Amino acid sequence: MQLVVARIGRAHGIKGEVTVEVRTDEPELRLGPGAVLTTDPASVGPLTIETGRVHSGRLLLRFEGVRDRNAAEALRNTLLIADVDPDERPEDEDEYYDHQLIDLDVVTKDGEQVGRITEISHLPTQDLFVVERPDGTEVYVPFVEEIVTEIDLEEQRAVIDPPPGLIDDHTEVASSRDSGDEA
Repeated sequence: MQLVVARIGRAHGIKGEVTVEVRTDEPELRLGPGAVLTTDPASVGPLTIETGRVHSGRLLLRFEGVRDRNAAEALRNTLLIADVDPDERPEDEDEYYDHQLIDLDVVTKDGEQVGRITEISHLPTQDLFVVERPDGTEVYVPFVEEIVTEIDLEEQRAVIDPPPGLIDDHTEVASSRDSGDEA
C-alpha cells in the first residue's frame, strides 16, 4: 500500500535542501536518511533521502543527486509516497492509518446504522470522518473520543455517540422565548 508522507516545498539555501510539509505522524520512520520514496509526478522519482534536519521548526531534506538550488526548486510541490505493509499498525493502539478507517461502517451506540466512512479530512484542529449515508448524503463526524467511542477493525465498524444535531435531520431547540409564556 502506498501512503503520501510529505509534499516538497521550496528550496532552502543553495546546496539542494528543500522544505517539506510532513503528512505522516511518523516522520522519523518514513522520512529518515536512506528512505527511498516514489513520487507524484512519477517522472521526478524515485527519490532517496540523503540527509534530514529540523531548522526553525521545519523539516529540511536533501535527496541523492540534488546538489543545487535549481535542482531543489524543480522538485517543488512533488508528493513523496512511501510503500507501507497494509497490515502494519501505528505504535499507539489508539492510532490508525487512514486506510484502516476508510469503508468502516458507522453505527450509533444504540446500533442505528449511520453510513460508511469514505474519507478522512485532516484539519488543523481535528480530523473528521466523511460518512456517506445510505441515501447518498454526507455527514461529518469529528474524530474525537467523546464522539467516536470505539473503532473495531475486526468487525469493520466505528461506534459513535453523536451529540444532538450531528446526524439528526431534525433537532428541536428549546428556548424560553418559544414557550409562549409572557412575563
